[in-house]
Amino acid sequence: MLKTYSGSCHCGAVRFEADLDLSAATYRCNCSICRRNRFWAAVAKADGFRLLAGEGEMTEYLFNSRKNQHFFCRHCGVRAFGVGNDTPMGKMYGVNVGCLEGVSEEELSKIPVTFVDGMNDRWNEAPAFFSHL
Repeated sequence: MLKTYSGSCHCGAVRFEADLDLSAATYRCNCSICRRNRFWAAVAKADGFRLLAGEGEMTEYLFNSRKNQHFFCRHCGVRAFGVGNDTPMGKMYGVNVGCLEGVSEEELSKIPVTFVDGMNDRWNEAPAFFSHL
């Protein structure tokens, strides 16, 4: 069920709201960027994400196909969300679950996680090893 969550980077310069269903799959990926910053994404549709503050406080990083946008707070370095512009569902937002406010440790422990093998461009398969993600 969709619920509106508030979230932010660590220092609070970047703030957002997102309509998310945390009983649906979230994603942990072993691609180079997700593995390095341990990104844990919940998916928001394009009309279900609202940047409230910090547009000028972010640094954008593009790599590989240069179609998907990775945003980091230029002050604290936290990646609160990214934008997938080239996905099967069209434009979507990957919201960092760790940046959501008001979600208890118990609730976090119950969120379903789908592991994907982005390292080998096998987005519909789990990697052979994933407990470290």
